Amino acid sequence: MSTLVLFLPQGSAPGPATEYSYALTTDGHTATRHDSAPAPLLPDPGRAGEVVAVVPIRALSWQRVTLPQGAGAQAPRLRAVLEGLLEERLLDDPQQLHFALEPGARTGVPVWVAVCDRAWLRASLQALEAAGRPVQRIVPEFAPGAGGDGPSGYFVIGTPEDPFLVAAGQGPDAVPAVLPLSPAALQLTGALHPGSPGGTAEDEAPPEVLAEPAVAIATERMLGRPAVLHTASQRALAAARGAWDLAQFEFASNRRTRTLRKAGSAFGSFARAPQWRAARWALGVCVAAQLVGLNAWAWQERQALAAKQAGIRSALTQTFPQVQVVVDAPVQMEREVARLRQQAGGVSTRDLEPMLAAAGAALPAGRLPTAIDYTVGELRLRGIEWQPDELAAVNERLTASGYQAALQDGALVVREGARP
Repeated sequence: MSTLVLFLPQGSAPGPATEYSYALTTDGHTATRHDSAPAPLLPDPGRAGEVVAVVPIRALSWQRVTLPQGAGAQAPRLRAVLEGLLEERLLDDPQQLHFALEPGARTGVPVWVAVCDRAWLRASLQALEAAGRPVQRIVPEFAPGAGGDGPSGYFVIGTPEDPFLVAAGQGPDAVPAVLPLSPAALQLTGALHPGSPGGTAEDEAPPEVLAEPAVAIATERMLGRPAVLHTASQRALAAARGAWDLAQFEFASNRRTRTLRKAGSAFGSFARAPQWRAARWALGVCVAAQLVGLNAWAWQERQALAAKQAGIRSALTQTFPQVQVVVDAPVQMEREVARLRQQAGGVSTRDLEPMLAAAGAALPAGRLPTAIDYTVGELRLRGIEWQPDELAAVNERLTASGYQAALQDGALVVREGARP
């Protein structure tokens, strides 16, 4: 399954010429294509694909709240609760902002809330939907917490005219710090030296700083050492792999769509992601072993069946040497036995006399049929009145003789059945 991961442009509402930086991936880890293009020219991820929108770090703010009891993630008035909790902390009117809770948010414990401009987000999503690229998931470029979702470390991103430093994942309760790129910012965040911000432990290697190609030279000049090149597409893919989804409240999709999307993403990740390669090999080996085992078992069963059929054919040809061609051994053997019985003047259970004798012994006393019809193996007795419980008793007596009876069109039909 292909995934189109794109950055939502900051600023005013996007127009027809607004370009989106994007990365197209099939495994969630490697970009098969990356570029920037207006919304109508973005690549199509396919019918089963997914479009993931990344909200830039500078378009988000982060708040820490404790949800009261009854205000869980599925509570109908959750947004009103968040507005009440955050009203004193926000500079803008809460009605103009969009809120999103962290994955797995629970009541009674501190949780992160992502906040961004509501009108800007709606306009960005509507522009993509109008261009035929509806967004299924919205993720933050960086998320709070140490080792949390998305990229973590020190990143220098932006343009040569406006570079800035992002320190992400620096502590369990730390939000991503965003500062204009400067030696002071590098020193303050700890990017210059190991340890905590401002530390000077000289027996440790300095932390790794990842920089976009456009700002790599400026970063290395301030660091005094090489920086690791890190593209926007790599950062977008790392953000898309996280569990965050800002598509909540009015931007949320229905539960069925979310379930199908998660199932498709999980299957695509398992099918293509490098970290699942060993599991894929193990699954392939198990399936191959099962197929080999089933084929071996089927071969043995076929051999056993062929041996039994050969035994039946051999019994037929040895008992009746005149049979030269075996087509259906049981039927041919039954025919030959009937022929021998007829030559000897004997009768079989399918003849009229044995069937009449069995029926006469089974019928209730004093009950005689007014008409008898016979075909080979079937006897019909008409004109007998039956009580509801009498047929069961007749059948029980007939079964002892190897016959069974049933009522059809008012007649008692006697046929040869399984012997007890």
